[in-house]
Formats: sequence, C-alpha cells, structure tokens
Amino acid sequence: MTVPRLNTTGRFDPACLFRPGSIAVIGADSEAGGQIAANLSLSGYKGEVQAIRDAAQLTGTPQLAVLAVPPDQVGPSMTLLAEANCFAAIVPGAADDLAAHAERTGVRVLGAHSFGIAVPRLNLNASRAHIPPPPGRLALISQSSALSRAVIDWAAPNGVGFSHIVGLGANADIGFGMTLDWLSRDPDTGAILLDIRRIKNHRLFLSAARAAAKLRPVVAIRAGLRLLDEDGAADLSFEAALRRAGVLSVKRLEDLLAAAETLSRAKPAKCDTLAIVSNAIGPGRLAADSVLREGLRLMPDEAPDHGILHVASSDLAATAFTLAARPNIGGVLVVHAPQGQADEATIESLCHPPNDLRAPLLICAMGETTGAMHRAMLAHSGLPVFGTPDQAVQGFEHLVRDRRNRQAARELPSSKVLTVAPEREWVRRRFERARAEGHLAFNQDEALEILAAYGVPAIPTRFAASPADAGPAADLLGYPAVVKLRDTAAPADRLPGSLVFDLHDAPQIVAASRLLCAQAERRGGTGELLVQRHAGRGREVAIRVADDTTFGPTIAFGGGGTLSNPTDMAVDLPPLNLALAHGLIQRSRTGATLGKSLRDRPPANAEAVAQVLVRISQLIVDFPEIAVLDIPSLFVDADGVLAADAWLRLRGPDEKAVRLAIAPYPSELIEHRMVGGEMMTIRPIRPEDAQAHTAFFGRLSPQDIRYRFFSAMRELSPEQTVRLTQVDYDREMAFIAVREATGETVGVSRLAVDSDGRSGEFAVIVQADLKGRGLASRLMRRLIEWGRQCGLRQIEGQILADNQPMLAFIKHLGFTVHRMADDPEVMEAKLALG
Repeated sequence: MTVPRLNTTGRFDPACLFRPGSIAVIGADSEAGGQIAANLSLSGYKGEVQAIRDAAQLTGTPQLAVLAVPPDQVGPSMTLLAEANCFAAIVPGAADDLAAHAERTGVRVLGAHSFGIAVPRLNLNASRAHIPPPPGRLALISQSSALSRAVIDWAAPNGVGFSHIVGLGANADIGFGMTLDWLSRDPDTGAILLDIRRIKNHRLFLSAARAAAKLRPVVAIRAGLRLLDEDGAADLSFEAALRRAGVLSVKRLEDLLAAAETLSRAKPAKCDTLAIVSNAIGPGRLAADSVLREGLRLMPDEAPDHGILHVASSDLAATAFTLAARPNIGGVLVVHAPQGQADEATIESLCHPPNDLRAPLLICAMGETTGAMHRAMLAHSGLPVFGTPDQAVQGFEHLVRDRRNRQAARELPSSKVLTVAPEREWVRRRFERARAEGHLAFNQDEALEILAAYGVPAIPTRFAASPADAGPAADLLGYPAVVKLRDTAAPADRLPGSLVFDLHDAPQIVAASRLLCAQAERRGGTGELLVQRHAGRGREVAIRVADDTTFGPTIAFGGGGTLSNPTDMAVDLPPLNLALAHGLIQRSRTGATLGKSLRDRPPANAEAVAQVLVRISQLIVDFPEIAVLDIPSLFVDADGVLAADAWLRLRGPDEKAVRLAIAPYPSELIEHRMVGGEMMTIRPIRPEDAQAHTAFFGRLSPQDIRYRFFSAMRELSPEQTVRLTQVDYDREMAFIAVREATGETVGVSRLAVDSDGRSGEFAVIVQADLKGRGLASRLMRRLIEWGRQCGLRQIEGQILADNQPMLAFIKHLGFTVHRMADDPEVMEAKLALG
C-alpha cells in the first residue's frame, strides 16, 4: 500500500540538519528535551531557539526540530512540522512507526533514540552530551548514546576535538549514507569514526563509505557482532565489506580511540617500519614485541638492541626528531618511562617538534600519576599520545593500514579483463525445471554441470544407477578412479565414508560401489553413484558462496578437503574482477602458498583459481536465486584447476533474494554502433580501463583539457585516473567510446548524481579527430537516457564561456544556458528530465 504524502511546499535540505539556522525543541519540559535545550543555550548557539511543550505551539518555520515527545505524539508532531515547512527533525526517545511517518510527511528524521547532533565550530550542541564536545577535525557517527558520551569524555582530556557528532540511534530514517555524504564534502572534517549497530541499506552504506574513504580516513567498529556470530562468518563478511569500501575496521573500543588519536593528528605513514626510541630497556622491548605481533617492521639493525634505540631522557627528543627526518622510516615511537625531576624538561622538549619532519611522531608517556600530566602536555601540543606501548603500536598500525588503503587506490589495475561467456539461457532453463519439479538442492554432478556452463573446469564424471554400471563407467573414464554416492545433501551433512578413491580396475570399482550402496540403503539413501577420474596430486582448495544477513552474497576461499579450516577462509563480496580475486586468494593462508613450491610439488596456478572466482562471481550476479554454492574440492596444480565436488541450493518460494551490496558492472548497457564511419563500442567504464584512459588523456589538446577540467593539466595523476575509472554505478556513470579497430578510448561522457538523488552533473569530451561526427552526441544521449532511468529530474553542468562549440552543441541537445552570477566566465547548462 502506498502511504499518501502531505501536500507541502518545501523539501528536505541536509543543511537544515547539519547547519540549521533555527531550532525548535518540542517537549522541552521532558528530561531529554530539557537537556538538549540546556546544551543549546550553554553552547552559545547563535540561531533562534524555540523551547516549547508541544508542536501546536510552534511559530514560524524552524529549520530543525527536536521531538522530545511521547512515542504516540511523534507522528502527529511530524505532521505539524511538515505543515510549517520544517523537514528536518531529531527524535531522542522512542517512536512508533517512525519510518512510515517520515515517508508520509516528508520530514527526515534522526532516530529513534538519537543522541542528537553537535557541530562545535558552529556552537551547535543539540545533543544529549554530558559535557561540551570540543571543536576539532574528528567526526563521529554513532548509534549508541553511551558510546558517544564515552568518546566525548575521552576526547576532552586528550586534546581531541570534533567537527561533527551525529547520533543515528535506531537508524529508522536518516542513516549512514546521507551523513557520510555530508561529511565527505566537509572541509573541516579530517577523519570519520563509525559506531555501527544496524545498517538499514547495505548498498547505500557501502557506496557512501567508499566515497568518503577516498577523501579521508574512515574507521568503523561494530559492537555485538560476535554475540550473534558463533562461527565468525559475519565478522569476516563485515571486514570484507569495509575493506572494499576502503574503511578501516577495528574490534575494540581502545582500537577505535587509538585510530582517532593517530588519524586525526599524525602525519601519514610512508611505510611499515617503526623506529623505537626509549629511555628504558624494558618498555622499549615491550613496544618491539608489539610491533612484531602486528606484522610490522622494526628499524634496520643499526640500533644495538634489535632495532631499538635506548637513550638518556635528555636525548629522547633530539634522537626522535633526527629519525623522523629520515626517508626510510615509516614512523617514530618515543617510549618515555617516568624517571624523576628531569621528566618535565624531557616532555617539554618533545612538545616542540620541527615542522619539517617526514615521518609521524607517536609518543607513549607511561604511568598514571605523572604520566597523566605528561600526556596532557603532549596532547595540548597536538601530538598523538598513548599510555602504553601496545596502544601506541596499534595507533601506528592504523596509520599503516590507512596508507595501504590509499596506496591500493593509487595503483592502476591491469588492463586484462576476463570475458565470461556463459551458457546463461541453459542455466536459466535448468533452474526453472528444478523449481517446477519441486527440488531446490542440486547433487554433485548437477552442480558441476552448472559450473561448467560458466567455464569452470570439472573432473569428468559419469552417473551409475547400480554397482554393475559403475565398472563400465570407470573403464570409459580411465584409472585410477573414484566412486561416490550421488547426494543432494550439503557437503557438511553427507554420510561419513560416502566415497572411495584410488581404485585401479573395474572389480575394485564394483566392490566399492556395493559397499557404498549397502551403506546408503541402511540409511534410507537412493544408492545412486557417481564415478570420476582421480584428480591427481593437485592442491585442494574450497570456495563457498553464502548470504550474510547484512551484506548479502559473499564469496569465501580457503583450503579444501583435509586442508579445510574455517579459520583459514578469506571472504569478499561479489562482483569480483581478477585483481580482487587475486587479493582474496592471498588473504587465505592456503592461497598465499599457491605460488610457492610445496614439498615435491611445483607452484600451483593461482591465475586459474582467480578466474574460477570471477566466473562464480558472475554466476551469482546473473542468478540471485542461488542461496548457497559450495565447492569443497577444487584441485589446482601448475596446469590449471578441476572441480571434483560441488553443491548448489536455490532459494525457496519464501526466501527473498538479497541484493548485492556492490553494484555489478552494467553489461546490459554495452552497445556496438557505427559512428562517423567507424565501429565503436559504447559502454560503461570499468577499473581495467585505467591505462587506456591515461593514454586517451595524453591525446587531448591543451585547450580541450582546459575546457574539460577548467585548468591546465599535463597528465592525470594515478589518484585522478583511479577516481575517473573506478566509479560507483549506484551514484555515477561514465560511458566511454572504444574504437574497435584499435581498442583505444576516444571519448567519454560522465554523470555524477547529487546526494539528494534528484539531479546530476555532466561532462563530455572526445578526441579531436572525432569531433563533429556524432560521437559526442551519442555519448550524451546515452547519459541522458541513464539519468532518466535513475529517476533524475535534471542534469546540469558548467561550461567555460569561451567554449562556443560546446555551448552550441549542448543547446542543440535541449539544454538551457545562462551565465553564472558569481562567475561571469562560466555558463551553467541545465536539462529537465522529468
């Protein structure tokens, strides 16, 4: 049923929530309302504040309302807000059907049980904070009021301040997506902390998190995950999702605070080598132990104690500053243990590092009595400071992980694309027949057929209805052979001893088959058999596809057969390309050894395994009705891979397919078209186009570059190339034109959707030799079609006033053009799509 919306004259503007000019506290006589009204007063907020008992007393049009009213009054109050054209609200308490009220009224809401919002630099504290949050560059998005207070309480004495604190509460309406979009564009936000309890829209969350993490460090913690996740699968899925978004995940509150300490204050780490300087041997060695446990590196052995420098307290600062100026040092950790009267002078000298240090400087000031005073002095100087060596090393580890994330973003992927040409229609008909026949689980040979349709090599397999048929089947396949029970049960649920291997002739096959059939009959099985050629001496790995309750389908990889170990499974989210598949393999202990000789076995073919992962990823993208796909035995050697076992289950009638957390490549938008007498492929851009895109930029004239980027540029940096080629298809589209004769990129059109989902900004550029031949027109029309399909109301763009050919072209497409009031050298073009 569609909920009718009120006929209001305004609409929600995120600025009214994050930068309100006026606020109404409704329910100011309640505990929550009174606290928020008092915090607004104490913070020195300059806008108008109405503190009233109920919404009926509202006057004028506040930009933001706090609804501290009983649950049954929240809906009626939102109706009154909408009628007053106030479309942003905070609900600090409980509320009934809050999402439905937001949909009905158009009022966007933080809550229920929201901590509120604080923007200290604007003197805005519409929150339930127990002390005033200090201003700074750290943003906190939290679903827990208690954790928000704890972080604020920690920040104040440690000299850490906040650009924003946003309490999502139950996340019924406004969630992580919109908040991250706002903070990612905020120049005063340096790093973002996420406290996650519930993700309402996993795809929007990852899309917004990825966009924010491209610009600044983002760190996330999720409490309570292990309580509901005994086998750790959800934990792995959560980490995989955040990794794909470029977000650092931590498991403990102290790690979150350590990350806040370093990422908001320290310089970026250039490498994972940490120099340790200590005024005491024991604490220095504790720090070194922690470095090695984290898989980091100590300074080269020029230091006498395994890379640790032990110096007098008076020399700590000078030694640390010298090391931090070296090009081969990733960071410097100063470990100070209290010594006595000279401590204050030592700490004072550390508080004034030179401005030209290359490496981040981290300080561990130990102790609680004098140590607390020392940490306060150092924090006041803006240095990252910790109470124990372990905490300091954890802080450096977060810098290293952030560096690796950003380095990965700068690396241009290989141009190699695995083309998967599956027998899609055959698989579709096979699934339809299975559902019509009433069985959702596929036995081994049926599942292997599905994999083979997507190009996954399988061991030759033959069905045998009886032991008598098994011998001739093995004769056809060759020896040695394997015989197993044909079973629709999941691999973990199959009967023990349901296969016999290393059989060398037909009599052995028949004898083994009789034993298996007798065992099956005793347990109510069918006694049907499968005969396979022995897989040889390849290494055995496993692949498993299953749903995560939050992020949907996941792909796990690890050891198979006797090497199977749940703790060795690495997890990622589809869709995968070859680069992501290789990364997944390397994160597993089994996968990391594939490229190495093992005893008398040569290195295995990791590329073949990566291709299997990409093919399985495409199968999951094409058929979301697959609930589980298990390949417990995939043999890999130097020559390639062979699947020996598989199991597949389709979703039942009552099981809803879970949407992929990451938008797949929109291959349905590819077209082949004759343009200007040449055959062109016009398709969405993909990461593997990075090298071709860099070459395309190199063929553009300086004037074309100035017209497109509004500045003179000689080349695209790796970061710019990644940003232009690795697009999020949920919020951006770029169509490229590829000359089929040469494979060159010769044109591109781009549309970035605004955070409100109503409009988008376009750009288009083609090579000089293809101007006036209809290519730019086709690229723009594809972009306009895509914008309409996404429900955009308008697309717009800025064009330099002297770019007369572009202005004439865009008018021909139906755009209206006017000169911008604040910049007469720039014209703004708009096209209504609605």
